[in-house]
Amino acid sequence: MTKTAFFPEQSQQFAASVEQLKGKKVAVIGHLRPDGDCIGSIVALARVLRQHGVDAIGINRDEVPANLKAFVGDTPLILAEDFQPDGHVAVTVDCADKKRIGDRLVELFPEVALNVDHHLSNKEYGQQNVIIATASATAEILAGFYMDLGYEIDAITAQALYVGIATDTGQFRFPSTSPETFEIARRLCEHGARPAAAAHELYECESFAKIKLLQYFLNSLTMEFDGRVCVGLIENGVYDATGATIDDSEGLVDYARSIAGVDIGVLIENRDGALKGSLRAKNSFYRVDQVAKLFNGGGHACAAGLNVENSSIEEFYPQLMQALSKHLASLGQPA
Repeated sequence: MTKTAFFPEQSQQFAASVEQLKGKKVAVIGHLRPDGDCIGSIVALARVLRQHGVDAIGINRDEVPANLKAFVGDTPLILAEDFQPDGHVAVTVDCADKKRIGDRLVELFPEVALNVDHHLSNKEYGQQNVIIATASATAEILAGFYMDLGYEIDAITAQALYVGIATDTGQFRFPSTSPETFEIARRLCEHGARPAAAAHELYECESFAKIKLLQYFLNSLTMEFDGRVCVGLIENGVYDATGATIDDSEGLVDYARSIAGVDIGVLIENRDGALKGSLRAKNSFYRVDQVAKLFNGGGHACAAGLNVENSSIEEFYPQLMQALSKHLASLGQPA
Protein backbone atom coordinates (compact mmCIF):
# COMPACT_ATOMS: atom_id res chain seq x y z
CA MET A 1 0.00 0.00 0.00
CA THR A 2 1.44 3.39 -1.01
CA LYS A 3 0.37 6.38 1.01
CA THR A 4 2.10 9.73 1.30
CA ALA A 5 0.35 10.68 4.55
CA PHE A 6 -2.24 9.12 6.83
CA PHE A 7 -3.60 12.32 8.38
CA PRO A 8 -1.97 15.19 6.45
CA GLU A 9 -3.99 18.11 7.85
CA GLN A 10 -4.22 16.89 11.44
CA SER A 11 -0.54 15.89 11.50
CA GLN A 12 0.45 19.49 10.90
CA GLN A 13 -1.89 20.63 13.64
CA PHE A 14 -0.31 18.10 15.98
CA ALA A 15 3.22 19.18 15.02
CA ALA A 16 2.33 22.80 15.83
CA SER A 17 1.03 21.71 19.23
CA VAL A 18 4.27 19.84 19.95
CA GLU A 19 6.22 22.99 19.12
CA GLN A 20 4.09 24.96 21.59
CA LEU A 21 4.80 22.39 24.32
CA LYS A 22 8.57 22.46 23.93
CA GLY A 23 10.38 23.55 27.08
CA LYS A 24 7.30 22.93 29.22
CA LYS A 25 6.34 20.33 31.80
CA VAL A 26 3.49 18.21 30.48
CA ALA A 27 1.18 15.70 32.14
CA VAL A 28 -0.11 13.17 29.58
CA ILE A 29 -3.40 11.94 31.02
CA GLY A 30 -5.76 9.10 30.07
CA HIS A 31 -9.19 7.96 31.20
CA LEU A 32 -10.32 6.09 34.29
CA ARG A 33 -9.89 2.31 34.23
CA PRO A 34 -7.35 2.50 31.41
CA ASP A 35 -7.44 -0.01 28.56
CA GLY A 36 -4.82 -0.88 25.98
CA ASP A 37 -5.45 2.15 23.80
CA CYS A 38 -5.33 4.49 26.79
CA ILE A 39 -2.05 3.12 28.22
CA GLY A 40 -0.50 2.67 24.78
CA SER A 41 -1.32 6.27 23.86
CA ILE A 42 -0.04 7.70 27.15
CA VAL A 43 3.24 5.81 26.78
CA ALA A 44 3.67 6.68 23.10
CA LEU A 45 2.88 10.38 23.48
CA ALA A 46 4.96 10.87 26.63
CA ARG A 47 7.97 9.24 24.98
CA VAL A 48 7.78 11.25 21.77
CA LEU A 49 7.24 14.52 23.63
CA ARG A 50 10.36 13.80 25.69
CA GLN A 51 12.29 13.26 22.46
CA HIS A 52 11.23 16.77 21.41
CA GLY A 53 12.40 18.65 24.48
CA VAL A 54 9.21 18.35 26.50
CA ASP A 55 9.45 17.27 30.16
CA ALA A 56 6.53 14.85 29.85
CA ILE A 57 5.18 12.34 32.35
CA GLY A 58 2.22 9.96 32.06
CA ILE A 59 -0.52 10.10 34.70
CA ASN A 60 -3.65 8.07 35.35
CA ARG A 61 -6.08 7.92 38.22
CA ASP A 62 -6.01 4.12 38.23
CA GLU A 63 -3.29 1.51 38.22
CA VAL A 64 -2.02 0.13 34.94
CA PRO A 65 -3.83 -3.23 34.47
CA ALA A 66 -1.61 -6.25 35.05
CA ASN A 67 -1.73 -7.37 31.42
CA LEU A 68 -0.55 -3.95 30.22
CA LYS A 69 2.34 -3.30 32.60
CA ALA A 70 4.86 -4.97 30.31
CA PHE A 71 4.24 -2.29 27.66
CA VAL A 72 5.12 0.71 29.80
CA GLY A 73 8.87 0.03 29.74
CA ASP A 74 10.92 2.86 31.26
CA THR A 75 8.25 5.48 30.51
CA PRO A 76 7.51 7.67 33.56
CA LEU A 77 3.87 6.84 34.36
CA ILE A 78 2.49 7.46 37.84
CA LEU A 79 -0.81 7.47 39.72
CA ALA A 80 -2.71 10.72 40.04
CA GLU A 81 -2.59 10.45 43.83
CA ASP A 82 1.23 10.47 43.70
CA PHE A 83 1.46 13.41 41.30
CA GLN A 84 2.66 16.77 42.60
CA PRO A 85 2.04 19.47 39.99
CA ASP A 86 4.86 21.90 39.37
CA GLY A 87 3.77 24.15 36.55
CA HIS A 88 2.60 21.23 34.40
CA VAL A 89 0.15 21.64 31.54
CA ALA A 90 -2.29 18.87 30.67
CA VAL A 91 -2.56 16.83 27.50
CA THR A 92 -5.25 14.15 27.30
CA VAL A 93 -5.41 11.04 25.14
CA ASP A 94 -8.29 8.65 24.40
CA CYS A 95 -10.62 10.62 26.66
CA ALA A 96 -13.93 11.78 25.21
CA ASP A 97 -15.02 13.74 28.28
CA LYS A 98 -12.69 15.65 30.59
CA LYS A 99 -14.57 14.28 33.61
CA ARG A 100 -13.21 10.85 32.75
CA ILE A 101 -9.70 11.76 33.90
CA GLY A 102 -10.95 11.75 37.50
CA ASP A 103 -11.94 14.42 40.01
CA ARG A 104 -8.44 15.20 41.33
CA LEU A 105 -6.95 15.75 37.89
CA VAL A 106 -9.95 17.81 36.76
CA GLU A 107 -9.37 20.04 39.78
CA LEU A 108 -5.62 20.29 39.16
CA PHE A 109 -6.05 21.05 35.46
CA PRO A 110 -8.94 23.44 34.74
CA GLU A 111 -7.53 23.76 31.21
CA VAL A 112 -6.33 21.07 28.80
CA ALA A 113 -3.74 22.24 26.29
CA LEU A 114 -4.19 19.39 23.81
CA ASN A 115 -6.90 16.74 23.46
CA VAL A 116 -6.12 13.82 21.10
CA ASP A 117 -8.88 11.25 20.66
CA HIS A 118 -10.90 9.05 18.30
CA HIS A 119 -14.25 8.97 20.12
CA LEU A 120 -17.26 10.14 18.15
CA SER A 121 -18.67 11.62 21.37
CA ASN A 122 -15.60 13.75 22.23
CA LYS A 123 -16.67 17.09 23.71
CA GLU A 124 -13.66 19.01 22.34
CA TYR A 125 -12.78 20.42 25.76
CA GLY A 126 -9.12 21.20 24.95
CA GLN A 127 -7.52 24.44 23.84
CA GLN A 128 -6.39 22.37 20.85
CA ASN A 129 -8.52 19.39 19.81
CA VAL A 130 -7.32 16.73 17.38
CA ILE A 131 -10.25 14.35 17.01
CA ILE A 132 -10.39 11.76 14.22
CA ALA A 133 -13.51 9.67 14.77
CA THR A 134 -12.82 7.48 11.73
CA ALA A 135 -9.62 6.12 13.29
CA SER A 136 -9.79 2.76 15.03
CA ALA A 137 -7.84 3.94 18.07
CA THR A 138 -6.09 6.96 19.51
CA ALA A 139 -2.91 4.93 19.09
CA GLU A 140 -3.61 4.73 15.35
CA ILE A 141 -3.87 8.52 15.23
CA LEU A 142 -0.59 9.04 17.08
CA ALA A 143 1.20 6.41 15.01
CA GLY A 144 -0.07 8.05 11.82
CA PHE A 145 1.13 11.44 13.03
CA TYR A 146 4.59 10.13 13.87
CA MET A 147 4.91 8.46 10.47
CA ASP A 148 3.59 11.49 8.60
CA LEU A 149 6.02 13.79 10.42
CA GLY A 150 9.04 11.51 10.36
CA TYR A 151 9.26 11.35 14.17
CA GLU A 152 11.50 8.71 15.70
CA ILE A 153 9.58 5.64 16.92
CA ASP A 154 11.59 3.46 19.30
CA ALA A 155 10.69 -0.17 20.05
CA ILE A 156 8.80 0.61 23.27
CA THR A 157 6.75 3.30 21.54
CA ALA A 158 6.05 0.99 18.59
CA GLN A 159 4.88 -1.82 20.86
CA ALA A 160 2.69 0.55 22.90
CA LEU A 161 1.05 1.90 19.76
CA TYR A 162 0.55 -1.60 18.35
CA VAL A 163 -1.12 -2.71 21.61
CA GLY A 164 -3.43 0.29 21.53
CA ILE A 165 -4.51 -0.51 18.00
CA ALA A 166 -4.78 -4.27 18.52
CA THR A 167 -6.94 -3.98 21.63
CA ASP A 168 -9.30 -1.28 20.34
CA THR A 169 -9.87 -3.19 17.10
CA GLY A 170 -10.47 -6.49 18.90
CA GLN A 171 -7.36 -7.92 17.25
CA PHE A 172 -8.34 -6.30 13.93
CA ARG A 173 -11.88 -7.74 13.96
CA PHE A 174 -14.04 -4.65 14.55
CA PRO A 175 -15.63 -2.55 11.78
CA SER A 176 -13.31 0.38 12.54
CA THR A 177 -10.38 -1.64 11.17
CA SER A 178 -9.34 -0.16 7.83
CA PRO A 179 -6.59 -0.74 5.25
CA GLU A 180 -4.77 2.19 6.88
CA THR A 181 -5.00 0.41 10.24
CA PHE A 182 -3.20 -2.63 8.83
CA GLU A 183 -0.60 -0.48 7.09
CA ILE A 184 0.18 1.45 10.27
CA ALA A 185 0.43 -1.82 12.22
CA ARG A 186 2.79 -3.22 9.59
CA ARG A 187 5.03 -0.19 9.79
CA LEU A 188 5.04 -0.37 13.59
CA CYS A 189 6.45 -3.89 13.27
CA GLU A 190 9.29 -2.39 11.24
CA HIS A 191 9.98 -0.10 14.20
CA GLY A 192 10.09 -2.95 16.72
CA ALA A 193 6.51 -3.90 17.56
CA ARG A 194 6.14 -7.62 18.29
CA PRO A 195 2.60 -8.92 17.74
CA ALA A 196 3.23 -12.38 19.22
CA ALA A 197 4.72 -10.93 22.41
CA ALA A 198 1.81 -8.48 22.68
CA ALA A 199 -0.77 -11.26 22.26
CA HIS A 200 0.96 -13.39 24.90
CA GLU A 201 0.82 -10.62 27.53
CA LEU A 202 -2.70 -9.58 26.61
CA TYR A 203 -4.46 -12.91 26.24
CA GLU A 204 -2.36 -15.79 27.54
CA CYS A 205 -1.58 -14.67 31.08
CA GLU A 206 -5.10 -14.65 32.59
CA SER A 207 -5.52 -15.20 36.32
CA PHE A 208 -7.66 -18.05 37.60
CA ALA A 209 -9.77 -15.40 39.36
CA LYS A 210 -10.65 -13.84 36.00
CA ILE A 211 -11.73 -17.23 34.67
CA LYS A 212 -14.02 -17.63 37.69
CA LEU A 213 -15.43 -14.17 37.02
CA LEU A 214 -16.03 -15.17 33.41
CA GLN A 215 -17.86 -18.28 34.61
CA TYR A 216 -20.14 -16.14 36.76
CA PHE A 217 -20.75 -13.69 33.91
CA LEU A 218 -21.65 -16.44 31.43
CA ASN A 219 -24.08 -17.97 33.91
CA SER A 220 -25.86 -14.61 34.21
CA LEU A 221 -26.50 -14.09 30.49
CA THR A 222 -30.07 -13.21 29.55
CA MET A 223 -31.57 -12.77 26.09
CA GLU A 224 -33.79 -9.77 25.40
CA PHE A 225 -35.74 -8.56 22.35
CA ASP A 226 -36.06 -12.01 20.75
CA GLY A 227 -32.37 -12.72 21.16
CA ARG A 228 -31.10 -9.51 19.55
CA VAL A 229 -29.69 -8.17 22.83
CA CYS A 230 -27.73 -10.27 25.33
CA VAL A 231 -27.20 -8.93 28.85
CA GLY A 232 -24.72 -10.19 31.44
CA LEU A 233 -24.38 -9.06 35.05
CA ILE A 234 -21.75 -8.73 37.73
CA GLU A 235 -23.65 -8.33 40.97
CA ASN A 236 -22.28 -6.57 44.02
CA GLY A 237 -19.90 -8.84 45.93
CA VAL A 238 -18.91 -11.01 42.96
CA TYR A 239 -15.42 -9.54 42.75
CA ASP A 240 -14.79 -10.46 46.39
CA ALA A 241 -16.31 -13.91 45.92
CA THR A 242 -14.13 -14.74 42.91
CA GLY A 243 -10.98 -12.89 43.98
CA ALA A 244 -11.07 -10.95 40.72
CA THR A 245 -10.45 -7.23 40.24
CA ILE A 246 -12.44 -4.71 38.23
CA ASP A 247 -9.75 -4.88 35.55
CA ASP A 248 -10.72 -8.54 35.06
CA SER A 249 -14.09 -7.48 33.63
CA GLU A 250 -12.33 -6.10 30.54
CA GLY A 251 -13.58 -7.97 27.47
CA LEU A 252 -16.39 -9.89 29.18
CA VAL A 253 -19.09 -8.02 27.26
CA ASP A 254 -17.64 -9.34 24.01
CA TYR A 255 -18.83 -12.83 24.95
CA ALA A 256 -22.41 -11.52 25.03
CA ARG A 257 -22.00 -9.85 21.65
CA SER A 258 -20.38 -12.92 20.05
CA ILE A 259 -23.51 -15.08 20.23
CA ALA A 260 -25.19 -15.83 16.89
CA GLY A 261 -28.21 -13.60 16.32
CA VAL A 262 -27.18 -11.05 18.95
CA ASP A 263 -26.75 -7.50 17.67
CA ILE A 264 -25.89 -5.81 20.97
CA GLY A 265 -24.06 -7.22 23.99
CA VAL A 266 -24.42 -5.57 27.39
CA LEU A 267 -22.53 -5.82 30.68
CA ILE A 268 -23.94 -4.24 33.85
CA GLU A 269 -21.71 -4.16 36.94
CA ASN A 270 -22.73 -3.16 40.46
CA ARG A 271 -19.90 -1.79 42.58
CA ASP A 272 -21.39 -0.89 45.94
CA GLY A 273 -24.29 1.01 44.40
CA ALA A 274 -22.33 2.55 41.54
CA LEU A 275 -23.26 0.93 38.23
CA LYS A 276 -21.10 0.65 35.14
CA GLY A 277 -22.60 -0.35 31.84
CA SER A 278 -20.78 -1.50 28.70
CA LEU A 279 -22.50 -1.83 25.33
CA ARG A 280 -21.04 -3.51 22.26
CA ALA A 281 -22.68 -3.78 18.84
CA LYS A 282 -21.71 -5.92 15.89
CA ASN A 283 -22.51 -3.14 13.45
CA SER A 284 -22.11 0.65 13.65
CA PHE A 285 -25.73 0.90 12.47
CA TYR A 286 -26.83 0.35 16.08
CA ARG A 287 -25.07 3.49 17.43
CA VAL A 288 -24.84 2.28 21.03
CA ASP A 289 -23.12 5.57 21.88
CA GLN A 290 -26.52 7.22 21.56
CA VAL A 291 -27.98 4.84 24.15
CA ALA A 292 -25.07 5.46 26.52
CA LYS A 293 -25.52 9.21 26.10
CA LEU A 294 -28.99 8.93 27.65
CA PHE A 295 -27.22 7.93 30.87
CA ASN A 296 -24.44 10.55 30.67
CA GLY A 297 -22.14 8.10 28.91
CA GLY A 298 -20.69 7.92 25.43
CA GLY A 299 -18.19 6.24 23.19
CA HIS A 300 -18.27 4.80 19.70
CA ALA A 301 -21.01 3.63 17.40
CA CYS A 302 -20.10 0.00 18.22
CA ALA A 303 -18.66 0.39 21.72
CA ALA A 304 -19.88 2.66 24.50
CA GLY A 305 -20.01 2.93 28.26
CA LEU A 306 -22.01 4.60 30.98
CA ASN A 307 -21.96 5.11 34.73
CA VAL A 308 -24.93 5.46 37.09
CA GLU A 309 -24.56 6.51 40.72
CA ASN A 310 -26.76 5.49 43.65
CA SER A 311 -28.73 2.80 41.88
CA SER A 312 -29.12 -0.97 41.72
CA ILE A 313 -29.22 -3.45 38.89
CA GLU A 314 -32.86 -4.20 39.74
CA GLU A 315 -33.74 -0.52 39.33
CA PHE A 316 -31.53 0.24 36.34
CA TYR A 317 -32.13 -2.90 34.23
CA PRO A 318 -35.69 -1.99 33.15
CA GLN A 319 -34.61 1.60 32.48
CA LEU A 320 -31.86 0.42 30.14
CA MET A 321 -34.18 -2.06 28.42
CA GLN A 322 -36.74 0.69 27.86
CA ALA A 323 -34.06 2.92 26.37
CA LEU A 324 -32.87 0.12 24.09
CA SER A 325 -36.43 -0.59 23.01
CA LYS A 326 -37.00 3.03 21.99
CA HIS A 327 -33.61 3.19 20.33
CA LEU A 328 -34.22 0.05 18.25
CA ALA A 329 -37.63 1.39 17.25
CA SER A 330 -36.03 4.67 16.13
CA LEU A 331 -33.77 2.63 13.86
CA GLY A 332 -36.78 0.98 12.27
CA GLN A 333 -36.33 -2.24 14.21
CA PRO A 334 -39.09 -2.31 16.82
CA ALA A 335 -38.44 -4.67 19.71
